[in-house]
Amino acid sequence: MAEKQFDLVVVGGGPGGYVAAIRASQLGMKTAVIEANHLGGICLNWGCIPTKALLRTSEIYHYMQNAGDYGLKVGKVSFDLKKVVERSRGVANQLNQGIGFLLKKNKVEVIDGWAKLAGGKAGARKLVVEKDGNKIADVTAKNVILATGARARDIPGMEADGEQIWSYKDAMVPDTFPKSLLVVGSGAIGIEFASFYRTLGAEVTVVEVLDRILPVEDEEISGLAAKAFEAQGMNLITGATVKSLYKQADQVTATVETGKGKFQNLDADRVIMAVGIVGNVENIGLEDTKVKVDRAHIVTDEWGATGEDGIWAIGDVAGPPWLAHKASHEGIITVEKIAGLEGIHPMDKSRIPGCTYCSPQVASVGMTEAAAKEAGRKIKVGRFPFQGNGKAIALGEPEGLVKTIFDADTGELLGAHMIGAEVTELIQGYGIAKTLETTEQELMHMVFPHPTLSEMMHESVLDAYGRTIHF
Repeated sequence: MAEKQFDLVVVGGGPGGYVAAIRASQLGMKTAVIEANHLGGICLNWGCIPTKALLRTSEIYHYMQNAGDYGLKVGKVSFDLKKVVERSRGVANQLNQGIGFLLKKNKVEVIDGWAKLAGGKAGARKLVVEKDGNKIADVTAKNVILATGARARDIPGMEADGEQIWSYKDAMVPDTFPKSLLVVGSGAIGIEFASFYRTLGAEVTVVEVLDRILPVEDEEISGLAAKAFEAQGMNLITGATVKSLYKQADQVTATVETGKGKFQNLDADRVIMAVGIVGNVENIGLEDTKVKVDRAHIVTDEWGATGEDGIWAIGDVAGPPWLAHKASHEGIITVEKIAGLEGIHPMDKSRIPGCTYCSPQVASVGMTEAAAKEAGRKIKVGRFPFQGNGKAIALGEPEGLVKTIFDADTGELLGAHMIGAEVTELIQGYGIAKTLETTEQELMHMVFPHPTLSEMMHESVLDAYGRTIHF
């Protein structure tokens, strides 16, 4: 079996891996991607993209149900679950094929198999590639980037079975629509599924171990989200722990500890476990290397370098935030570092936006108000409600808030937090502002187009300094 030799091999073809490979090829490296499952990784095939297709369906369903608010008349509204799922899978398949085209266009070789480090020193890293238990290739590379991603965390005794207890994958391809649903965990994944199923008519209960839902978000935004979800009929139980799940023929009974030794039982047709992720660090040959693993994630420096020369790690396997766009940018930084380019900068994670595509949407970048105070910063906080914006009212979306946080001494934009229609599209404006180290002065003098939702971004800045106009 002939040995394949490359300048760079990327293990994993997700949003971190394939982007890193394309950038490496652009820089003149002979590059390969080794992927055991699907190009595009979890994000494209079982995460970001197909879930957004599902949520778009539920959004349209909501508008159809409320067509009368817009002066429209429709008949009885219903949905075909099989076609809803087929559309979501079709979107994912289309983009999966697109990734293959991009890699081919950029002369990146794709090897279909499972890669494992097999020794070698820096400049001659060796990997063995297997498929269906059979060795299919020996590969040598000057540098190896591990982009193996992560998987859903299991809780012993409450593992997903694909039938009554669902993982996120199971929740995307249901055979039947549950009348009732219990979601364990209220991070982005849990809340997005809760929103999708509630909008289509399921009775939904969310259990969160911390004292509020969406716990990584600004507390004020979390509170507004909770009010919105409860108004939609969602049952939210915070500060609680699911202690056990008892499966019966037609339902699952969850025993929930709600604090101070109090317990209650909850019945649901299906349970979605959304309690975090763990990195895919097993069976990739780390045992005989200096690569360190901490809490199921590979330890790296700011450039993606591990403790072993010539071995790098990016994306979900390298730790939080577990976001596709973080992985992609991380991949580019690591490749450019390997190539020895000048003028590159390590990633500033405070500039990475986070988005949750529930209804209403939630988006943020930078420090929360509480974090800024804990850091000892003197701050100015601005707020502007959707109900003060003409475009939001015209869209029939008057509920929401844009919140901005500035350093009172320097005018630095410390953080921005939003809830409401299309805020996942708006947040990039504040992301650019943070990257450019913009102060309140530049944002105040920016001319925002009218009528747009983005005008609320301007007004929130003005409000922080007592200058808001339209509220």
